[in-house]
Amino acid sequence: MAAISGYLALETIGVPYISPQIVNMLKARGVKKRYSNLEILKGVDIDVAQGEVVSIMGASGAGKSTLLHILGTLDAPDEGIIELEARRISELKGNALAKFRNEHIGFVFQFHHLLPEFTALENVCIPGWVARRNRKDVENAALELLSMMGLAHRGAHKPNQLSGGEQQRVAVARALINKPSIVFADEPTGNLDSLHARELHNLFFTLRESLQQTFLIVTHNEELAKLCDRELYMKDGLIV
Repeated sequence: MAAISGYLALETIGVPYISPQIVNMLKARGVKKRYSNLEILKGVDIDVAQGEVVSIMGASGAGKSTLLHILGTLDAPDEGIIELEARRISELKGNALAKFRNEHIGFVFQFHHLLPEFTALENVCIPGWVARRNRKDVENAALELLSMMGLAHRGAHKPNQLSGGEQQRVAVARALINKPSIVFADEPTGNLDSLHARELHNLFFTLRESLQQTFLIVTHNEELAKLCDRELYMKDGLIV
């Protein structure tokens, strides 16, 4: 599959891409988080290489989503160091943090969170517009992404006119519009039937191969986890 403009396609399809410059796209050490008297994360260490697709599994309450939100800067750790592309993002605050998050991190959640009053194309464009990129360039990139998702013909449709699988693919396109360093996915197939879940699984690996895209995925779906380059397991606030 051809790469989107501005992306470099892999020469060898099917082989994880590891950058010689950045081995660790994401690095976290000693991440701790407590809510009231409950210790959720107890000192998590994790590395994700550029181009890897890594899954995190574990029982409910193990701390998976909390970890993902902290790594994605949606929440702050009580302790620990988090680096993305060798930049210490755990020290960013306020507007600088919001800008970095929008430009370098993509998110896909169990529920698509598309804005109902906007079309599929407009939903994909929003992060690019927030970043104040050229409006036409953003729209062209969004059209290419929708085409990659098999949704070129659905750009003018609003979310309520799309199936659940189509809505989630629009959410994936939105996560990619700013060419993020990493995409964090939290139970991305949890709201889909088995057919659409399998389609989304395949899409993640197509994107890794064509865009060198890095993914960290929290999931209960064993089929998806087994497809990943590495399976991590969380228990009682630690990766075991």
